[in-house]
Amino acid sequence: MKPRRPAGRARYPLSLRRRPVRWDKQQPTWRQARPALIAEALKRAQARPSGNWYVVGAGRDVRADRPLSATVAGQELVVWRTADGRLVAGPGSCPHLGAPLADSPVRCGTLVCHWHGLALDGGPFAGWEPLPVHDDGVLVWVRLDQVGGEPPTRAPVVPPRPLLSRSVAAVYTGVGVCEPEDVVANRLDPWHGAWFHPYSFVDLTVIDTPDAEQAGEDGFTVDVSFKVAGRFVVPVRAVFTTPGPRTVLMRIIEGEGRGSVVETHVTPLGPDELGRPRTAVVEAVVASSARPGFAAARAAAPVLRRLMKAGAARLWRDDLAYAERRWLLRSTGRFPG
Repeated sequence: MKPRRPAGRARYPLSLRRRPVRWDKQQPTWRQARPALIAEALKRAQARPSGNWYVVGAGRDVRADRPLSATVAGQELVVWRTADGRLVAGPGSCPHLGAPLADSPVRCGTLVCHWHGLALDGGPFAGWEPLPVHDDGVLVWVRLDQVGGEPPTRAPVVPPRPLLSRSVAAVYTGVGVCEPEDVVANRLDPWHGAWFHPYSFVDLTVIDTPDAEQAGEDGFTVDVSFKVAGRFVVPVRAVFTTPGPRTVLMRIIEGEGRGSVVETHVTPLGPDELGRPRTAVVEAVVASSARPGFAAARAAAPVLRRLMKAGAARLWRDDLAYAERRWLLRSTGRFPG
């Protein structure tokens, strides 16, 4: 049974699956999920410019009393806010004797090294040099030109989002033993959703796939229903696109929550103790709704954020296993794609 095309906005947010299909009776998708199609979409994504910008965390995690610690391609970084609220980023190793600045406190906007008291106000000092940093209202980006090796840009490519003052945003972060391309490839395989995540998705149909020659967005269009409880679901139509080489954007274009987005950003961390690559997934979910009741939901934003992060964590438990498996097969010459 094909999923019902989602309406612009139904009277009620939930729909009832009147003739649900069992997991093992749903239509197989392996013929549609052609390895070459996924590989071509991945190749086009990797060719898009990034301006050398990397997502390092959530803006909400930059606290007033301590810096945000991050690693990109083996480089230690710290991010904090000055007394006037300006974001500052730079190397995470003290230029004096190498103390980990991530363990040092912030006092009145100044990062004070806890080894010998070297104080950094965000400007160049004693061999410490700041790095370009950007706060987009949800995520924090740092520009690393030596890592990226591309022509730098003044700001990262931030996908359009719902108005933050009328939305709820939550950020999930996870780490996997893989490379960024393995995570991006996972997101460019929407066919696995109802098979691999039956606790979250049902009635999934990919109705359009990217074409290198087509005009407009180069993305996957999917009809899918999010499971709520029992046979109650929320049907939507969503489009997956890649605005950058390490970003996959899912935008709801029809159905409940139209305009809401899920941004998946991947950042290389560097090798682990066994020399295997490690990659961070930083996923921002920005949920919005035109329903009057959503204002009440926004009033409970702290609780809603925890629920959104828990949902993302459950999905990424599986999707990171997918990405890690893909890397393992690629690294040993066994990947069939």
